[in-house]
Amino acid sequence: MPTGRVLFNKWNRKLHRWGAIAVILPFTLVLATGLLLQIKKQWSWVQPPTMRSDEPGLEIGFDGILNAARGVPEAGIASWDDVDRIDVRPSRGIAKVRGRSRWEVQVDTRTGAVLASAYRRSDLIESLHDGSFFGDWAKLWVFLPAGLVVAGLTATGVWLWWMPHAARRRRARAVSADRP
Repeated sequence: MPTGRVLFNKWNRKLHRWGAIAVILPFTLVLATGLLLQIKKQWSWVQPPTMRSDEPGLEIGFDGILNAARGVPEAGIASWDDVDRIDVRPSRGIAKVRGRSRWEVQVDTRTGAVLASAYRRSDLIESLHDGSFFGDWAKLWVFLPAGLVVAGLTATGVWLWWMPHAARRRRARAVSADRP
């Protein structure tokens, strides 16, 4: 008849094995996208580098910024309806206009010149990372439980790591207690 410790260890191994199988796809996606997000400032494929104006300032208005962004056909910006957001950085002298097409146009806020334009993948990668790409239901019913299971895998993994060390210590104590 197995003891309580033996049964606990057996169930711990089973939970660890099946938990890992259950979360392999969402966890792999979170891991891969997390690594990409870690290096987004170093790799322009993920996120275009932020430019800097020669003379920082904010002399043109939002209409001037929109007009400059319209001049980049790839961005597909014709009106404010096509703009997802604007990130204004007066200390750098730029405004980043992000279109709904995920195209980013960086505009000099003093002259209205386009400093750079490129496709921005970091927002897509973030939505994959948190599960919102698949819908709000996926965040709550797939990615949250997967995160909880990974926390459980951490606990069961620590136990699986500790178990042989504790058994060796018990055996060593038993052997030393038997010696005269």
